[in-house]
Amino acid sequence: MNKKLLILPLIALASLQACRNDKPAEEKETVVSEVKLISPAFNADSAFAYTKAQVDFGPRIPSTEAHAKCVAYLVKKLKSFGGEVMVQEAPVKTYDGKSHTLKNIIASFNPAQKDRILITAHWDARPFSDADKDEEMKNKAFDAANDGASGVAVILEMARQIQQKQPNVGVDFILWDIEDYGKGSDQTPNESTWCLGSQHWAKNPHVKGYKALYAINLDMVGGGNAQFLQDEVSRKYAPNVLKKVWDIGNEIGFSAYFIHKPSPNLIDDHFWMNQAGIPTIDIIDYSEDGNFYRNWHTQLDNLNNIDKNTLNAVGQTVLETIYREKPAS
Repeated sequence: MNKKLLILPLIALASLQACRNDKPAEEKETVVSEVKLISPAFNADSAFAYTKAQVDFGPRIPSTEAHAKCVAYLVKKLKSFGGEVMVQEAPVKTYDGKSHTLKNIIASFNPAQKDRILITAHWDARPFSDADKDEEMKNKAFDAANDGASGVAVILEMARQIQQKQPNVGVDFILWDIEDYGKGSDQTPNESTWCLGSQHWAKNPHVKGYKALYAINLDMVGGGNAQFLQDEVSRKYAPNVLKKVWDIGNEIGFSAYFIHKPSPNLIDDHFWMNQAGIPTIDIIDYSEDGNFYRNWHTQLDNLNNIDKNTLNAVGQTVLETIYREKPAS
């Protein structure tokens, strides 16, 4: 929904007379409740275009040309929206013994404001389609339109809106690198072969002693008929933030997406952010049938399967959450 004013009709039941007579049945008037958004209208068309721009580079696999071109694009975009942008680099080795240069992209808006909200997503692409049903495709890269590009696209659109209308709090965006290069059968504690970007940042924040009121991580937020359940890590570390975001999503018309039901322990970037002392929740497509996004880590995670309605539901909900915040100090 790209409307500044959302109308949520509350339909009253008409009371009908038990006996037939000449008098018409008594009816109650429909009561209409208006919910005014504090946030600017999220533009799903714009977010979709940002998703396409990333996909057009090809799979953003670390140490590839597509990866290098995409990081330059993302830095340029965030700077064009008025953000103070830096790239946090570090040498890392992935589980297969390959060496890469990690590149976390960090953009700050209203950096002088003490009270801050942190929004994150990963921007890299997994190098192989190991969940694909076709055995011949399992070692091939995929577009990662939803698993990576969608969360980044929502962030880019939010940054564009923040440039036009400043919220009451400072906002930081971090785009994590090398999140999706983990071992498929990872048996390490907390699946540590994954989420290398957020693991590095948790030990080496871009600002010494960095603090935020809370953080929201976005992962796979563009698939059709997405369901966002409340994962165990979010419930454990940031229950109040989780309730706030899900309540706002339901209030402004996105109850089909933000479902008040628990999901299992999911190790994502938000786990490592919580280890850094920042209460963080995860908005991730994990359905009631116990599965990630249906095209997760397959060749079908492409632009054809990105739904603007889902982008809008997530983008508007997170924007509204940000704009409702008031400085604590």
